[in-house]
Amino acid sequence: MKNLIILSLALLIGGMLSAQEAKQGSKLPSVNVKTLSGETFNIQNIDNNGKPILISFWALWCKPCKKELDAYNDNYEDWQEETGVKIYAVSIDDARSTAKVLPFVNGKSWEFDVLLDPNGDLKRAMSVNMIPHTFIIDGEGNIVYQHTSYYEGLEDEIYELVEKVAAGEDISGKH
Repeated sequence: MKNLIILSLALLIGGMLSAQEAKQGSKLPSVNVKTLSGETFNIQNIDNNGKPILISFWALWCKPCKKELDAYNDNYEDWQEETGVKIYAVSIDDARSTAKVLPFVNGKSWEFDVLLDPNGDLKRAMSVNMIPHTFIIDGEGNIVYQHTSYYEGLEDEIYELVEKVAAGEDISGKH
C-alpha cells in the first residue's frame, strides 16, 4: 500500500511538471475572462506592444497570493518605467465570491489590471493547479517562464527575469 501511495504521488508530481513544461514556449489560449467592470475579455488579446507581460493567478483566500501582488504593486511603477512590463492579476475566485474582488482590489489600490476567471476556464487552459502561479510572456506572446508559490524576495527574482525578457534574452531554461 505504501509503495502504491508513493508511486501515485510520483506520477502526480511528474504529471504536474510535464504540464508546466508543455506550457513553456506556447502562446496564451483563446479563453474569455471578465474585467472588473464586467466586460468579456479574451486573454489571447493581451498585448503590450512587444514588451513583457506578467500574469499572476490568485484568490481572495490565498494569503501568499495577496503578499505577492502587494510586492508587485509596490514595484510596478519602477518596473514599468524600466522594462515596460504590464501585469495582469487573474482572480480564480468562484462566482459566489467574485463580488468581493472589486472592493478588495480597490482597497489595495493595485495599479495593474485585475481579471476574473470565476468558472476556472483560463485556470484549466493554462494548467494552473496551485496559486499563486505566475507566468512571464515575452513580446511575441510566448509563455517563457512560470512559477508557483511565493516567498519574500521572489518579486526581485521575477523582475530580473522580466528585465532579461525585455532585453530580448532567452530565459526558457530558467525554472
